[in-house]
Amino acid sequence: MKPLVYLILGAAGSGRREVVADLIEGGLAGDAKPAVLLAADEPAGELDQKLAGLARWTWTGGAIDAALPPHATHVFFVAQGRANPVEQIDVFKPWLEVQGGELARVISVVNCQLAEKNPPLRAWYEACIHFSDIVLLNRREGVANKWLSDFLAYFQDQFYPCLFEQVKAGRVKNPALVLEPQARRLSHWFDEEPDWIFTNADGEVIDEEDVTGDDDEIEATPAEDLYLARDAAGRRAKRIPDIAKFVGG
Repeated sequence: MKPLVYLILGAAGSGRREVVADLIEGGLAGDAKPAVLLAADEPAGELDQKLAGLARWTWTGGAIDAALPPHATHVFFVAQGRANPVEQIDVFKPWLEVQGGELARVISVVNCQLAEKNPPLRAWYEACIHFSDIVLLNRREGVANKWLSDFLAYFQDQFYPCLFEQVKAGRVKNPALVLEPQARRLSHWFDEEPDWIFTNADGEVIDEEDVTGDDDEIEATPAEDLYLARDAAGRRAKRIPDIAKFVGG
């Protein structure tokens, strides 16, 4: 059986490790064999001793350099908290396929204090949430209720399908719900079968329902995720803030 892999997104200092420790303790069955892959540049911390099967991952030539821990049934892959999440997501998918793991969920941990203090970071979190199945609102102490309501309303008004849950003292209300391997993300990047765009002989986009077997001049191309698309210069067409400028070294 393929190990279930959880991709954990979020900025450095968001409390991701304490959340992962809580999910392992309260959300897995007794016969589960969890493991955690932590980015090599994340400093060691007191919580590390609570992270079962802790190992480190790094980069080699622009690719993830790590192996899924042997015999693990559930692996928590904690992304770099000072680097672009989109670039990591781009290479995470092929890495996971090679490793033979199954993506269970993408989880974003939001540092509400950081996001409230720095309004430009909404665009950074929006990128994370675009790929996420569940969003955990952490570090809420001292955060204005209106800010939190506005933050949630922004995504609800756009009908984001992911779940939003609050974290209190490093714990979630229902760890099993968070870990349920059900896709609720807006992005189709991790889907086994991509979305397709159909164009006619004139290059016009047409609806899939209008395509018939007799349409020899219809061209089908995989839809490109808006965050992964590149412009003519090879840069990401949709830019996001540099999180390293907001979280320090």
